Amino acid sequence: MLDVRQSSHYADFLKREGWIVERTKGVNYFIRKFPVVGSILKLQRPEKIDFEVVEKLRRKYGIFQTIIEPEDELQTKSLGSNGFKLSKNPYLPSKTLQIGLTKSEKTILSGFKKDARQAIRKAAFAMSYGEPKGDRYFIKECSTPNDIREWRESWKNSVKFNRYVPPVEQLLNLRKSFGDKKSLFLASHNISGSIIGGALFTISSHGVSNYISYYWYGFTNKEGRSSLSQYSLLYQGILWAKKMGCKVFDFEGIYDSRFPIKNWLGFSHFKKSFGGTEVLYPGCYTKFRLPI
Repeated sequence: MLDVRQSSHYADFLKREGWIVERTKGVNYFIRKFPVVGSILKLQRPEKIDFEVVEKLRRKYGIFQTIIEPEDELQTKSLGSNGFKLSKNPYLPSKTLQIGLTKSEKTILSGFKKDARQAIRKAAFAMSYGEPKGDRYFIKECSTPNDIREWRESWKNSVKFNRYVPPVEQLLNLRKSFGDKKSLFLASHNISGSIIGGALFTISSHGVSNYISYYWYGFTNKEGRSSLSQYSLLYQGILWAKKMGCKVFDFEGIYDSRFPIKNWLGFSHFKKSFGGTEVLYPGCYTKFRLPI
């Protein structure tokens, strides 16, 4: 399964963010230069780890830290034998949930837990999609740069000041790289038109076909949580992924006791209400060497 980090769209996104991208034998290698100390190299969920290429890039760019996040346990064995150590803090979520999208919409919905199904049905009576109708909440796609700026500002206003929210330039770069066929910004609005929640989804292709969709970001304010709008936002993203021909929907991270982050417990409970199969990744492996 091709991880989104190995797609051409993600490679283009990181280029826009100032990374150097080397693509060799279908694998993306991401390099970031730092003054004085040298560079780091990231290799994330590749289908194959080529240590000769890693060494070549290390010498070329003066890399002092190599970060590899393997796809499976088989790859971890080769990492250990090549001097890599398990990090305490993975860069990518080490545990996630996935649901299949090849079944009917009705079957997918039946796989959700009772609280999720009830929240979606409840919201269906209070929400419309695309345009406001009377006194109902509504969900709408954010498709223009101004829409995305407003979406991001609403996210910033929904969380505490110390919570990280990506800068608007990063979100706009992501939209430019993935386009409207591989990314979807959704926002739920109250009856006055204010955004009360939002969600971002991306798609990774395998060959010429869309294969896997990711729940990239999500947020709600107090009003959004009380109206349970986050359930409808996520459900609409799942339906969009299915419509776009994706075979798998990935929730992009849940709480993992191996690498515990306590503030992940809340949204992990929310994500688990949609059912799905848990998928474990080995974590992150790093290696430090003096740059040449």
